[in-house]
Amino acid sequence: MAAGRLANKVAIITGSASGIGRATALAYAREGARIVCSDIREEPRELRKESSDLTTMQELESIKADFIFQKADTTKSEDVEALVKKAVEKYGRLDIMVNNAGVAFDDYPVWDFPEEFYDTTLAVNTKGVFLGTKYASKQMISQDPHPSGDRGWIINLSSVLGLNGTPGTVAYSASKHGVMGLTKAAAWDCAKFRIHVNAICPGYTATSMTSGIWDREERRAQLEKMHPFRGLGEAEDLARAAVFLASEDARWVTGVGLPVDGGYSCM
Repeated sequence: MAAGRLANKVAIITGSASGIGRATALAYAREGARIVCSDIREEPRELRKESSDLTTMQELESIKADFIFQKADTTKSEDVEALVKKAVEKYGRLDIMVNNAGVAFDDYPVWDFPEEFYDTTLAVNTKGVFLGTKYASKQMISQDPHPSGDRGWIINLSSVLGLNGTPGTVAYSASKHGVMGLTKAAAWDCAKFRIHVNAICPGYTATSMTSGIWDREERRAQLEKMHPFRGLGEAEDLARAAVFLASEDARWVTGVGLPVDGGYSCM
């Protein structure tokens, strides 16, 4: 698997058991990266059936990728630190960190939003990204640069709701706005070491996070009207953007939030 745009780069992808993380792990492997999959379990959690009955790890095995799995709870500092150490122990360095793990609790107006759901959302979606960025950048700073001069690529999963808001998503929107602020500040911190820090802002994408919304006919019709490209995006659409942001094609890109949303955010 050496050929490709990410040939021989070492990549950690959190939340890789399903959805966007799974698609990113497979896309990176096909582009020649060595993969460290991470999640709280190996089996997909989402209700929506994946394109295959195989787990991410089984899929990677089927394409003869070079990969390992490391269990991690991204809200725990010790788990994230151990994840980065495991990647370096196995492959000698860390080139790409995709902070993808996330949760969502929707359809509560702010006055009824359960405090425990708010705390959980911020812990996973914002603190988890902070910890991943912290420990990845610390490792990347210590490494020899690539021939291009770059030492690493950090890609954080924000959302179109990190750029705006919508009813019933107070915690999710707050957490993803936090990811955008974190990404921009970290990009400044890391720039002198030639570490890229960017975010991807998915629109409504066909994963378990949106299945409950999309299955309601009235809500589906409403969302269709809000997307110039009608319908939902696919996890693979986000994976392609993640490949770009980790490649030499993005050599002059840092500190941005890239909407991949079928035009949703241009409204």
